[in-house]
Amino acid sequence: MNRAASLALALCFGAALSLAQSSKASTPLLADGHPDLNGLWNGNAFNPFLKDADPLTANLASRGGSLLNFERDGALVRRADQNKPIYKPEFWEKIQQLDQDGNNQDPSYGCMPGGVPRIGPPMKIVQTSKELVFLYVSPPAQGWGDPYRVIPVDGRAHTTLQDLDGTWKGESVGHWEGDTLVVDSIGFNDTSWLDIGGYFHSENLHVIERLHRDGDAITWEATIEDSDVLLKPWTMNRRMITLNPDPKAELAESLPCMELDLSHLVTKDHH
Repeated sequence: MNRAASLALALCFGAALSLAQSSKASTPLLADGHPDLNGLWNGNAFNPFLKDADPLTANLASRGGSLLNFERDGALVRRADQNKPIYKPEFWEKIQQLDQDGNNQDPSYGCMPGGVPRIGPPMKIVQTSKELVFLYVSPPAQGWGDPYRVIPVDGRAHTTLQDLDGTWKGESVGHWEGDTLVVDSIGFNDTSWLDIGGYFHSENLHVIERLHRDGDAITWEATIEDSDVLLKPWTMNRRMITLNPDPKAELAESLPCMELDLSHLVTKDHH
């Protein structure tokens, strides 16, 4: 390698190192050394999927720009995604039946909570050394309300599963793996869905969420384990949320959910 090439390589390496150091430095840390996840993370809220993880959903333009086609095309694109939970063969017929009658069967269409992990990443995080509080705002046209979760990170273990009453959010405990917050949840009911498409689960659902901050963005990823109904664990498409820089910004208030439309539906088009 000649001297010019060596110099160019050194400059490239130095620039890459400087960029990496700058990126790392741009992620603030708390006194305990963990990344600071405090803040309102509602940037990218309505298109949170990472392009490299779910390219079909990025900047989808509906036919004719109509709201009706936006919902239809959005459902079609999500169905085209190859990243789907793989159920045991004995449940395939049930999945199809739930999917075909999704407008009536999907609990979120009847003002029920979205549940974990369907609710996705939080919109706001309040962090202390012992716990984190996740605040959510329901997405458009959903009746999930404004739920919250309290995630202890004090080293406690889960309650024994048989001693837990199944809930929509389950029991969550957190810990840090390097700069990544890991939230481990068990103790669910079997009422919520993982997503549209009839993706149900059992009471033995186990969800592992990972949140990693890089600069002013958090990447959220959830892995679902449910050996009662799934052939193997399923990792949902990663999502990214970005920090709202406005210090006066507030969470939007969700409108009350009053289901008045189901009796008037004339097709089985999914939203």
